[in-house]
Amino acid sequence: MTQKHTPPDGLVIVDKPSGFTSHDVVAKMRGIARTRRVGHAGTLDPMATGVLVLGIERATKLLGHLALTEKEYLGTIRIGQDTVTDDAEGEITSSTDASGITREAIDAGVAELTGAIMQVPSKVSAIKIDGVRSYKRAREGEEFDIPARPVTVSSFTVYDVRPAVAGNGTPVLDLVVSVVCSSGTYIRALARDLGAGLGVGGHLTVLRRTRVGPYKLDAARTLDQLQQELTVLPIAEAAAAAFPRWDVDARRARLLTNGVRLEMPEEYAGTGPVAAFDPEGTFLALVEEHRGKAKSLSVFG
Repeated sequence: MTQKHTPPDGLVIVDKPSGFTSHDVVAKMRGIARTRRVGHAGTLDPMATGVLVLGIERATKLLGHLALTEKEYLGTIRIGQDTVTDDAEGEITSSTDASGITREAIDAGVAELTGAIMQVPSKVSAIKIDGVRSYKRAREGEEFDIPARPVTVSSFTVYDVRPAVAGNGTPVLDLVVSVVCSSGTYIRALARDLGAGLGVGGHLTVLRRTRVGPYKLDAARTLDQLQQELTVLPIAEAAAAAFPRWDVDARRARLLTNGVRLEMPEEYAGTGPVAAFDPEGTFLALVEEHRGKAKSLSVFG
């Protein structure tokens, strides 16, 4: 009698290859883990590489909450050319000599785009406008506006400024940058806005995501490595790493898993999702403090 395959519950931290959509990676993981229940916590553009957090089986219930955590990127911004997609995937729409742009001007432009800012996402993006994906409207040649959204860029650092010559002979500048930002921030929109502020245009040429919340590149595995050995972060470890931990006694654990709204300690007020554990270290539920009580977001125990 053949043994039934039981897919593991947990997170898989993938080092996404360039040229793959996030959906492509999910489809590949379904084959590797032999389950349909696979999802991702926040997309990465096809051009980008790096940390993509996938959930398998019950861990898919964590993904919506993980998607809201802080992200970190390394990238290259080309100053001197605009593209239709704000990155290297799109057709170049303008070229301007950027050789006269000073480091001081670049630093001032970066400072303008740091902190709590209003950002207009790229038109060729997955943002929905009246229920239709923005990239679909753009491809159909529609004229439309995307409203600006509040995002937080907690750190925007330029490590190097490299003079270069674009394929059409235009002198450009390639900036090697790192960005730490809130969920929903478009790095290619930062590149576009930095170039616009400098008066010469700009777009993103390279992007690598190095962190999603507590999950870093050193924990990520390529699809080939995962095909050889599926490395899964157990759901309890994943929750403890990503959210504040609340340990409850056996009686409270029973009440919590039965849907009773327990009183929550004041320290968890306003912290967002909290991972509740029983005395054995079993991950019971993801809860949120609401008027002093624990409101269940997802039950696992």
